[in-house]
Amino acid sequence: MQFRLFSFALLVLNCMDYSHCQAGRWRRSKRASYGPNPICKGCLSCSKDNGCIRCQHKLFFFLRREGMRQYGECLHSCPSGYYGLRAPDMNRCSRCRIENCDSCFSRDFCTKCKAGFYLHRGRCFGECPDGFASLEETMECVEGCEVGPWSEWGTCSRNNKTCGFKWGLETRTRQIVKKPAKDTIPCPTIAESRRCKMAVRHCPGGRRTAKTKDKRKKKKNLMERAQKQHHIFLATDRASQ
Repeated sequence: MQFRLFSFALLVLNCMDYSHCQAGRWRRSKRASYGPNPICKGCLSCSKDNGCIRCQHKLFFFLRREGMRQYGECLHSCPSGYYGLRAPDMNRCSRCRIENCDSCFSRDFCTKCKAGFYLHRGRCFGECPDGFASLEETMECVEGCEVGPWSEWGTCSRNNKTCGFKWGLETRTRQIVKKPAKDTIPCPTIAESRRCKMAVRHCPGGRRTAKTKDKRKKKKNLMERAQKQHHIFLATDRASQ
C-alpha cells in the first residue's frame, strides 16, 4: 500500500514539473514573436506600441523613428548611416557621426560615403585633398602624382639661338618624384615657358650685323655726297662773285 502511494506521489510531481516546463516554453515562444506583429520578429520581449524591447543574442537593436513615433526593431545588420555596436547586455545600432557618411565601421571611421562624396581615410570629402586623386569608379581618394620643385628659368632663346631677336622664350621644369597609384591618374605639368627679352639682340658676325654695316655704309655715302654737293655750291658761288 505504501509503495503504491509513493509511486502515485512521484507521478504527480513529474506531471507538475512537465507542466511547468511546457508553460515556460510557451511563454518564451510567445515573447520571442508577439503574435502576428511583424516588428516583433527576433525579439526576446516586445510590445504592440513600442515594438522590440530586447533582441536575440546575435541581432542588433535599432530604434526606428517615423515622425513622432518610435519603435524598436531587431535586425541582422544595421541600416544605412548606422554601425553595429556589440555589448554584453545587448547589441545596438549606433549612428555614424561622420558628415556625409552612408555606412561606417565605427563611430569615427566611414567605409562608404553618400553619393557625390569621396572617401579618404575614414572621412568624406567633396574634393580630394592636395596630393591625392579621385577614382570615380570607387569614389575614393588615392595617392596622386607627386612632383618636385621647379628649376630656375632657362636661357632666353628663339629658334635655338640666344641672339638675333628682340624677344624669345625661357623654360623651367620639374621632375616626377612619385608615380600615381594608377596610370589613368594624370600628373601636373612638368614644364612651362614664358616670353622673355633677349639679353643680346644682335649676333656678332651674323646676318643682322651685316645689315647694320650696310646701313652705316649707306649713311656714310650720303654724308660724303652731301659734303661734295656743298663744296660744289661754295665754288660756284665764289665764281659768280
